[in-house]
Formats: sequence, structure tokens, C-alpha cells
Amino acid sequence: MAVLLPAVDEVAVRRLGIDEHRYRSVRWFREPDGSWRRFEPWMTTFVDLDTGSVLGVVDGRDSRCVGDWLKVRDETWRERVEVVAIDPSAAFRKAIATNLPAAAVSVDAFHLVQLANQMLTAVRQRRAREVHDRRGRSCDPAWANRRLLLRAADTLSTRAWARLEHVFARDDPSGQLEWAWAVKEHLRMLLATASLTDAAEAMQTLRAVAAVAAMPETDRLVATLEAWWPAIEVLIVTGVTNARTEAANTTIKNIKRTARGFRNENNYRARILLTSAGKTAA
Repeated sequence: MAVLLPAVDEVAVRRLGIDEHRYRSVRWFREPDGSWRRFEPWMTTFVDLDTGSVLGVVDGRDSRCVGDWLKVRDETWRERVEVVAIDPSAAFRKAIATNLPAAAVSVDAFHLVQLANQMLTAVRQRRAREVHDRRGRSCDPAWANRRLLLRAADTLSTRAWARLEHVFARDDPSGQLEWAWAVKEHLRMLLATASLTDAAEAMQTLRAVAAVAAMPETDRLVATLEAWWPAIEVLIVTGVTNARTEAANTTIKNIKRTARGFRNENNYRARILLTSAGKTAA
């Protein structure tokens, strides 16, 4: 059966997902003055979150490339979009505000938790340098249990809790690592709330915990959450995430592996769109 790519403007999209992925590996180019320039070939994917179909793939991951794609869409198409799910990207948010002013922006929960995990890892690494004057090693409880620190508290067994308490007691008597872990867990509880009232209360608690922690890493996380609070409220109310966009990115990675990579970006883009259309038709 032949698969025909539908015209994007004819697809009734209510919920739009936007995410970036790397088209090829990082490359280095020599400038005329002899210096080297790093080049990362990124592409941005647009996905219909109701069906999971890929609507478009463009070069770059800045506000210009996203804005250019949205700008050429039919006015009726743009007015129909209600919610746009993105990572915490200021560039994406700027393009959406300019070209889809009536659409609400929802920030993806997975990436917020990822920011909290990165914060916790940064605190662990800093404490290792301050205490041991070196990087963490397998003999250090915090390093040996670094993945345990990132696990959700509600998934820990009794044995895992004992290991976690051992890490806090042995490797960081200052308590900074435990406070950073507490901030991470309070963010997870915030994202699990079901109403704006509960979310606001959870955010207030998180601020209080971060204030007691008094670390630059936790302060930066709270500042990021406050900057994205309207988008977090949209997430709480609508539940719209970038899950289907991430699934499309996984399919894209499999396409690259099967083809052993692409040198022609037009062929690469066509393969992505055809594969997505075939899945949707099936």
C-alpha cells in the first residue's frame, strides 16, 4: 500500500510537541586563521501529540528555525493549536509566543526531573572535591551509590533506604547532599500534584527546603522552576508532555542506526516523515 504524506496545514493539530535531536555526530572544522570550530548538526522535530505523527523536521534548534516553520503554517492551523509541549528551552518558548500567541506552553516533566538530578549530581561532585580533594571513586559511598541517589524515593526498598542513609551519614556529614536530595524529591512531589492549589503549596515547600539548603545549585534550580512556573501550571492542568515527541526521537535514532547514518539531510528528513506516516496509517 502506498503511503502519502498529508499536507501539514490539513492536519488538525490541537497539541503540538517540539524537541531537538542530533542529526550527525559532532564535527570540527578548521578556520582560515588556523583555529578549530566545533559544529553540532541539530534538527528540531514537530509532532502531533494526539497521534504521534511527525509533522516536520527542520535544521537547527533555535527560535529562528522553529519560528520559520510555524510562520508558514496556515492561520487556521495556528489558531487551532491549544497546547505546545517543549523542554525548558527559552528559544522554543520565544518562537511559540511570537507565532502561536493563543497556545499555552507546557514544560515536559521528565526534563524538569532531569534538571533536579543534574543539580544533585553537581552537589555530589562538588562535595567530593571539597572533602577528598579529588573526583569521586568507587570507595566513596556517594560515588558507589550515585544511581541510587537519583532514584525516586517511592521506589526504594528497605535495603535501598538503608544504603541511602549510610551514604548521607558517611560521605557527607555536612548534610548538603541530603538537602539536595530532598529538593529533588520535593520537585517530584510537586509534579505529581493534581491541582494548581496543591502545586502552589508544593512549590512553597520546595522553596523553604531550598532556602534551608542554601546552596548555589539548589538556588539555580528554584530560579529555573520559578521562570517556568506558568508552563508548569499548564502541565499540571492539562497533563500534556513530550512523551510522544521523545518516542518519535527514539524512532529517528533507530532509522539512523538501520541506515548506518545519513549524509544527505533531505533523504534523512524524507525517511523520518515516511516512516511516521506509515506508522500512523497502520
